[in-house]
Amino acid sequence: MTYPLRYLLPAALALAMSAGSALAHDLSQDEALRLTREGVIRPFASLLPAALERYPGARVLEAELDRKHDTYIYEIELLTADGLVRELELDARDGRILKDKEDD
Repeated sequence: MTYPLRYLLPAALALAMSAGSALAHDLSQDEALRLTREGVIRPFASLLPAALERYPGARVLEAELDRKHDTYIYEIELLTADGLVRELELDARDGRILKDKEDD
């Protein structure tokens, strides 16, 4: 039995969307605290100064801990002193800056 494209396309889109959501997962504060206590990740407060050094006078607008492809990442939005919003991603294990871009 063959299925018309109109049936296969919605199914393929639904599968693709569900796969994408499985790639990134926001972690709760309780999960972040547990991972910090277990030594899996470093505390956010210990990594933040290095990120702020890149943009003196910047303020944190938002921060969250995500898990992407089994890697823990702090995603940070900063408002720079000159009014730009920057999005940074830090490896939560060692503080390496993985991404630094102007946010749209």
